[in-house]
This record gives sequence, structure tokens and C-alpha cells, in this order.
Amino acid sequence: MSITQTTIAAAHARIAGDIRRTPILRLEDGLCLKLEQLQRGGSFKARGAFNRLRQAGDLSAGVVAASGGNHGVAVALAARALGVQATIFVPEVSSPAKQARIAALGARLVVGGAGYADALAASQAHVAQTGALAVHAYDQPEILAGQGTVALEWQEQAPELTHVLVAVGGGGLIGGMAAWYAGSTTQVVAVEPQTSCALHTALAAGRPVDVPVSGLAADSLGARQVGGLMFPIAQTHVAQSVLVSDAAISEAQRWLWAECAVLAEPGGAAALAALRSGAFVPPPGARVGVLVCGSNTAPGSVA
Repeated sequence: MSITQTTIAAAHARIAGDIRRTPILRLEDGLCLKLEQLQRGGSFKARGAFNRLRQAGDLSAGVVAASGGNHGVAVALAARALGVQATIFVPEVSSPAKQARIAALGARLVVGGAGYADALAASQAHVAQTGALAVHAYDQPEILAGQGTVALEWQEQAPELTHVLVAVGGGGLIGGMAAWYAGSTTQVVAVEPQTSCALHTALAAGRPVDVPVSGLAADSLGARQVGGLMFPIAQTHVAQSVLVSDAAISEAQRWLWAECAVLAEPGGAAALAALRSGAFVPPPGARVGVLVCGSNTAPGSVA
């Protein structure tokens, strides 16, 4: 299954009753924020999760996912809506707020391992033992197509944008969005933390490679390696890849709260950090959009 505007549009029609069409916020300086942190489950991840489950057949063995947190919330949400049992594996780095939300949605939560790769290995063992449906966080066609629906909506809401800034972890979101914007005049810019930069490293190497993972946004952007499905899309359709510091991410979080009353987790604020820190400098005449992609953090964490 290739990821195209056709498959993304079909995904959007399929999950229309399950997701929210999130609003945009146009700021005084012309910046356009897409407020995907208002999505069900607190992040864009609900789009891919519902698209995967809605296309699955027999779900009697349940569903299973590995996640830094947000994907687990989304899969638990979709599974509850469809009346099936979800088992979610998260690493120890996953935030308590995200773990609590997964458990509150009725999923079986399993915490263990230092990072996402450990949770993924445990989830794969569970699939082999039980036959449950695996819902990958970023490397399945249904996931990419579901996440690409963010771009479909955004283009309808703000067709004038010349650049959209998107935070990257494993790459399912930017892969789907870049596939939607392919062939248009809108450039897709990838933003990653300096300490968790799987796509930036892969683009330099010409192939997905393992990278060390740490830092403030590791629970949501801390993939050790980008997905194989998204990488050729990124090579062709991602215009630029930039890196931001943890300090810049924290500043972007605080700015969103102080200036827009928008609560964003570190990964959710990373794309804005690129603009505010100067890691991305818009060319003259650019009309820039920034995706605020997640809000699963404790309110008191943003001072």
C-alpha cells in the first residue's frame, strides 16, 4: 500500500466520526498554528490508531502497541471505542501522566525497559504469543495514511502556507504529511531534538540508522531509528531537517502557554522551537505553519 493523497483522503473519510477536525490559530505576525494537541487523546496519534483498527478484521485477540506514551493513549482510546482489549507496552522513560491516561482508558499497561526499542521488543513477543493485532507507532501504511490526514485538513484551512514545521520521532506523522503535500508548493520542514535525531541522521547517511536517544522530548520523539516506510518519502518530499536544543523546546512550551494559553508537551512544542530559536529561518515572503502536536503533560510542568 503506497501512501498517496488518495489513500490519505480515504483514511480521512474512514475515521471522520472518530477524530476531531482540530482548529488553526492565526497569530498577529502571520504564523499559523495547527492545534492538534486538542485531538482526542491529546495528540495526532488518534488518527493513525483509528485508521489501523477500522481496517483490521478479527480483533478478538485484542490489540497491542509499544509507545513512548501518546501512541499508547491513542490505541487504548481506539480499542475502547471498538470494544476490544488493548495491551500497551511503555518504557520507563514514559511520563507518569501518559501512563495514567493509558490505564484510565482501560488498557493493560506494561512498563519496562529503558527506551522505546525495549517496549517494542516486548510488544512483538506478546503478538507472537497471543495473535493480537500489532499497531505500530509509526511504520505501518495505515498509520502513515491516518497521520497524513492532519495535512489534508491543514491545507483546506490554510492553503496559503509556504512552509509547515513538523516535529519528528519515528516519522509516521511527517511521512504521512509529506506524502499529502507532495507535488504542492508547500515545503515540509522536519524538526528534531539535538539528542534524538533519527531522521536528520538517516538523511545524512542515506538510510535509516540507529541513533542514541535522550533529552526532554525523548518520551515522544525518541525513536532509535526512523521507519522504513516513511524514509523514501522524507528523502523526496521533506525540504529541510533542523535540530533544536532542550532549552529551545522549554522556551517554546512557555511561550505557547504565556502567549496563546496553549498547553504543549515538549515534543508538541518542538516544531515551534525551531522557529523561535532560529534553527529554521523563513525566507522572505514565507507564510509559515507550525504543528502543535501533543499536550499530554501535567499542567504544572510548564512554568
